[in-house]
Amino acid sequence: MPEAIHAEGLVKHFGDVRAVDGVDLDVPQGTVLGLLGPNGAGKSTTVRILTTLLMPDAGHATVLGADVVKDPDAVRRSLGMAGQFAAVDEYLTGRENLQLIGRLYQLRKRDAADRAAQLLTLLDLTDAADRPAKTYSGGMRRRLDLAAAMLMKPPVMVLDEPTSGLDPTSRQVLWDIIRAMVADGTTLLLTTQYLEEADQLADAICVIDHGRVIAYGTGDELKARVGSERVELVLPEGEDLTGASLVMASEGQGDVSIDERARKLIVPVSDGSRSLGGIIRRLDELDVPFDDIALRRPTLDDVFITLTGRSADTGESAEDVRVKESVK
Repeated sequence: MPEAIHAEGLVKHFGDVRAVDGVDLDVPQGTVLGLLGPNGAGKSTTVRILTTLLMPDAGHATVLGADVVKDPDAVRRSLGMAGQFAAVDEYLTGRENLQLIGRLYQLRKRDAADRAAQLLTLLDLTDAADRPAKTYSGGMRRRLDLAAAMLMKPPVMVLDEPTSGLDPTSRQVLWDIIRAMVADGTTLLLTTQYLEEADQLADAICVIDHGRVIAYGTGDELKARVGSERVELVLPEGEDLTGASLVMASEGQGDVSIDERARKLIVPVSDGSRSLGGIIRRLDELDVPFDDIALRRPTLDDVFITLTGRSADTGESAEDVRVKESVK
């Protein structure tokens, strides 16, 4: 499939800081690439280069074949962008915001009004269309900002943390809108710190840290790098861990990890549900009580912590995350 976005060896310095350090990206047309990384990893700087807002110090990038440095006007004509903060005029109504943008794109007045009405309906803003944007909730502002980015039906969209700060319901609404855009053929570059969001929406995921690409692949491919499924067992206070550890070792496919303070035992398994059932039966036969037992599959959060040593949403170190998990 032809590449909608291509970047090779992108570099950007801010003084002594190498914010982007040789980033390569490929986003085939009609797909979604999730760009993940901790705060300060270089995601937003990369986006600003791809959208012609920053000049790279080295490397090159194209959007639908147009070079971001040599032909920025062609790139901008191909792109729609919604940033981390809704870029709407709060003193204009939702309808006026969209009509103004349409006129700035040199649409005829009637065409701008028609397109604004279509998008207000599509993004469920019709009831609030003639209210000042300053009266909108955060989720409504995000949808209005997305409508503005969609106004000229760009073939490529860049969404920089579009659901940051939204409640789960508003986030789900935006996810549905994004899925509909992609189903209609739009190519999407999505930066996010919500790993579930990337897992839900992205065809491929690129993890950036310290300005470099440290992992690239589908969600399943990245999860496979962390390891297999594992069974987690929590025993009641005072219960001897030895017998349960032997059971876990006999049914598992590796060393048993024991956290004595949390009373938790963890073992990797090769056949998830069957191994879980086997452990439960053996514990029952030996009359070993337990407070909790579960089969856990690797998540993107596991991937992120393994690759970067930090949590995506909190920035906490891997050790801090492990301590918190052990307390639960």
